[in-house]
Amino acid sequence: MSASVAGAGPAEQDPAKAAVAGASRTAQRLARLGFRDAAAAAASLTAPPLAWWDVAANQPDAAHAAALAAISQSANPDWALAALAALMTHAADRSELAAALGEDESVRLRLIRLLGASSALGDHLAAHPADWHALAGGLDPVGMPARLGAAGAEPELRAAYRRELVAIAGRDLNGELDVAAVGELLADLAGHTLRAALALAASRARPHSGPGRRDPDPAGPDRFRLAVIAMGKAGGRELNYVSDVDVIFVAEGDLDQASRIAAETMRICRAVAWEVDASLRPEGRAGPLVRTLASHAAYYQRWANTWEFQALLKARPVAGDAELGRQYLDTIAPLVWSAAERPDFVADVQAMRRRVVEHLPPELVDREIKLAAGGLRDVEFAVQLLQLVHGRGDETLRVAATLPALDALRDGGYVGRDDAARLADAYRFLRAAEHRLQLRLLRRTHLVPDDPVAVDQLARAMGLQAQGHHAVREVWQGEWARHTHQVRRLHEKLFYRPLLEAVARVPSEALRLTPVEAGRRLAALGFADPRGALGHIQALTAGLSRRAALQRALLPVLLGDFADAPSPDAGLRAYRQVSDELGATPWFLRLLRDEGAVASRLAYLLGTSQYVVRLLVRAPEALQSLGDDAALRPRRAAELTAAMAEMVGRHTDSANAVAAIRGVRRGELLRVAFADLLDQLTVDQACAAISATTDATLAAALEVARRDVAGADRIDFAVIAMGRLGGGEAGYGSDADVMFVFDARAPEGEPTLDAALFESEAPAIAHEVASRLRALLSAPSADPPLLIDADLRPEGRRGPLARSLASYARYYRQWSAPWEAQALLRARIAAGDRALGDRFLALIDPVRYPAGGLSPADVAEIRRIKGRVDAERLPRGADPATHLKLGRGGLADVEWTIQLLQLWHGHEVAALRTTSTRDA
Repeated sequence: MSASVAGAGPAEQDPAKAAVAGASRTAQRLARLGFRDAAAAAASLTAPPLAWWDVAANQPDAAHAAALAAISQSANPDWALAALAALMTHAADRSELAAALGEDESVRLRLIRLLGASSALGDHLAAHPADWHALAGGLDPVGMPARLGAAGAEPELRAAYRRELVAIAGRDLNGELDVAAVGELLADLAGHTLRAALALAASRARPHSGPGRRDPDPAGPDRFRLAVIAMGKAGGRELNYVSDVDVIFVAEGDLDQASRIAAETMRICRAVAWEVDASLRPEGRAGPLVRTLASHAAYYQRWANTWEFQALLKARPVAGDAELGRQYLDTIAPLVWSAAERPDFVADVQAMRRRVVEHLPPELVDREIKLAAGGLRDVEFAVQLLQLVHGRGDETLRVAATLPALDALRDGGYVGRDDAARLADAYRFLRAAEHRLQLRLLRRTHLVPDDPVAVDQLARAMGLQAQGHHAVREVWQGEWARHTHQVRRLHEKLFYRPLLEAVARVPSEALRLTPVEAGRRLAALGFADPRGALGHIQALTAGLSRRAALQRALLPVLLGDFADAPSPDAGLRAYRQVSDELGATPWFLRLLRDEGAVASRLAYLLGTSQYVVRLLVRAPEALQSLGDDAALRPRRAAELTAAMAEMVGRHTDSANAVAAIRGVRRGELLRVAFADLLDQLTVDQACAAISATTDATLAAALEVARRDVAGADRIDFAVIAMGRLGGGEAGYGSDADVMFVFDARAPEGEPTLDAALFESEAPAIAHEVASRLRALLSAPSADPPLLIDADLRPEGRRGPLARSLASYARYYRQWSAPWEAQALLRARIAAGDRALGDRFLALIDPVRYPAGGLSPADVAEIRRIKGRVDAERLPRGADPATHLKLGRGGLADVEWTIQLLQLWHGHEVAALRTTSTRDA
């Protein structure tokens, strides 16, 4: 410290050096506050008109600390400070402004955030310093028409327009207005500006009075009537800060005079605020600027393209003759809301959107927030297509703005709640970004800057902050990527899905398509029996019930998903079956309506698997898992075993206990089938999950069987899995190939086994347990059966159903054939006494992994048996070229080949000692 003080002495003694040192310290401090040109910032803060900085203390004075903190947190502190200095320099009421900055937090934040985000509006305030008052108090949209209408010439109207922008933008940037409110205010501002410009144009068109000449009002009813119809975002009251304002002019009377005034209105608006674009009019720029109402009607009835009706969705009279504007809307509305009946309407709209994306310059695609995939246009086109299709029969959808239209689509059941919320969030984010980009320089743009500093400013203008190690621009880019991904996904889901109100009948009888046309569209979707499909649809949607209304909303979406499935006809038929069974259940249709993923997945599954259909009718609650990928993951074996054991504990009646066990199995099989068909599982994972479910079922049912058989507690009993179950490769229709092994248990309190029990009673008890187990699981039920196949046991069906461990030892030591050693390759314990199972596996290991491998005679025998299987086991009439299991190159060929190699080399290669075909 002493060195520092000592070092400061000379600088303090030399005023020039002290000033340089002070300026350096100030610049360093301001750089830490976010100023990029810290030297310029220091000059502004230490000199009039601001003089806010205490150089000695190297901090702002107390009166201005809050203002400087706001500047440092603005989008561009350098812009904000420079513009504020310019404003203070030119302001006639500088003391009033200074007081407001110090005492009125609302004014301070509105002004500084505006200056930091928009250099163009900063320049306007420097030229019109009194306009800072527009940021004080409450917003006054009611007085907007009078303030703009008072302008007598273009410069005055331009200044008045910019003052209104200041008022709106300041509150927007301060977080006081949401995106929808900003769009409405800007659209209203555009409408008032058009009216003011029209009044100026009309006043200049009046002819001079002459002797004896009457001077009529050329804009009055005796000469012509002119209405200005806003289109696009101006018509939808969702305008940007800088955008062309799309209009159509309609007139009656003197069209030449109306055209001159319309052209002059456009010129004035261009000089004042923005371009007026009338190219959406009939015939575009090649057509007359002004047309009569009858001419408009004739054009739209005869020659209009599909995109023109989409554009008319947002038409709104904003200036001129209000009655003529209303007549225009009354004339075109029926044409707009019947446009979806035009041939290939949906395809035309989809093709137009694709063309927009395809024509984007490749170097701009990654920066475009409006036109690129996942941008604003994707939201707008999806919403508008749904409106035009469904709005023919549902008038609640006939709204112009995107967000209210999305709300209406959600409320009507045409878009799921989650999908609507995600689209709305993404739309608000992208529109807010568009607003901030345009405010910077008041230029029309939809491109994110490629300059990292400018992206930082954009992110800060949107209110984002750095998070942890992520810079603020990285936070913004992450949010942009997330919203773009959601829009792209949902746009594909909604915009490119067949929307067939012809089939899912809309409420209005007049708007139903004929069965012939409906059949044609169903055939185009891939339905082999369009007439039968139409019958199912009519049965589902008939009547005025809430259930029928929901089906009318759901089916246009589901038909496209049925079309994506292998069998659309089977899918629709199954959907009707499931709906008949569950439609009265309150949550069923509501779940399908609100969870788009559930409805879409269900349609695909029903058109893919009758197995799923049969299970689903018995386990409808499983539908809810379709909305959550995590819920589709199979349960762990231990979890399944515990769940089934709990079922056994709950029920003392054996039939009820096994019914409960089979119910758990049914639900798990359905979960696995869902995940399998939806590509959430690999083949190995699906087989392992089915095998684990079978193991758990066997374990739980064995407990019930032992409970039912007297003396069962006096033996140890194990179920040995064989075949594909043993390999963990069971399929949906697989039997459970097993062998049963038992051993006598020493009676409690006695140190040795009871030989008499072992010889006489134990085999009978074990047989009864095994038989009871088979009977319980094969009892008639609506659930999938689990057939127990014990034919791989020694001596096959001629041998005892259950054998003692010693009996197995004797048999395999004396009589085992090569094919039995081959069958044992897949033996593992599935249920019952683990210690007994381990002893059994230790017993058979020398049999299935014979020392020295196979003899030539054993190899010949295995090949002989394989030849018999190929010749005799193939079902009658089956084609050996196409039978998946037993045909040439089928599963059996794979399994026998691998098993032969296991028998041959398993004794010397430990890795071959596995029950899994894939692992082997």
